[in-house]
Amino acid sequence: MEEEQKQNTQQAKDGQTASPKHMSIRSILGGDILANDFLKRQTRLLVLIMVLTVWYIDNRYSSQQEMIEIDKLKKDLTDIKYDALTRSSELMEKSRQSRIEEYISTGESPLQTATNRPYLIKKD
Repeated sequence: MEEEQKQNTQQAKDGQTASPKHMSIRSILGGDILANDFLKRQTRLLVLIMVLTVWYIDNRYSSQQEMIEIDKLKKDLTDIKYDALTRSSELMEKSRQSRIEEYISTGESPLQTATNRPYLIKKD
């Protein structure tokens, strides 16, 4: 109890009171709030809170940029899949037996369609 009274008298000599002053807008805008004992004691905590807030904002911005990139890559992947499907169907169309027979019959190739059935060659 005596220590608190000594501290109060010491603070009164320094121009500060132990009881918190009435906070007004004028004192906040004037910067008197920064001289408050509570803020002086909690400086490290306030700095930590500010650093974590900046880190949170940066992390959110980075994740949004990654989501935009992921959406773009998904769209590109879909386009590439459709392109591959188109090329695959074109290849199937060109490699059908009827198309090959048409190509051979036009005379551009010396090949002829086989008239006898295919047979198996057996190994002895």
